[in-house]
Amino acid sequence: MKLRLVILSLVGLVACSSNEKFVDTFDNNKNWVEIQTQLPHYPEPENLVEFDAGPANDMQHYVDTQSIAIGEDGVIRFALISKSSEGAENVSFEGIRCRTRERKRYAIGRLNKTWVHSRQPEWQLLNNAGQNHALRELARFYFCPQDIMVSSQQEAIQALKAGIHPRVVR
Repeated sequence: MKLRLVILSLVGLVACSSNEKFVDTFDNNKNWVEIQTQLPHYPEPENLVEFDAGPANDMQHYVDTQSIAIGEDGVIRFALISKSSEGAENVSFEGIRCRTRERKRYAIGRLNKTWVHSRQPEWQLLNNAGQNHALRELARFYFCPQDIMVSSQQEAIQALKAGIHPRVVR
């Protein structure tokens, strides 16, 4: 009996010492329904606010403040503009679900200032967003401080203009 208690205690300690974050996938997506999304007007230069996407990034990144929408489904949606030093520009309409740390690309901007729906509009973990540091930085420091989504468009804009959300703990 004592040996069983010792073994169970050791198993518990080993399980607690793991660095992996526990994610409850069974209940994670229950009862969640994504709302139908409408594409915003194409971004205009006067509505762009630049943000810092971290030291591992050599592009300039902007959010179109007029496109920021706080969804009743727990998703913040916005137009993201990324510019290279050579002048190349990528425009996309993105969504971040703070609760699950996921992102989704809804549409991509064209040169003629129209949108085309994304070919792969699936939710992806932010950690798997490839080289797109900008989305992770937006989630962490501006739109989802402490994994809690901002409550309004104005709160998101204030965080962008301030360079960081006041709830962020460094």
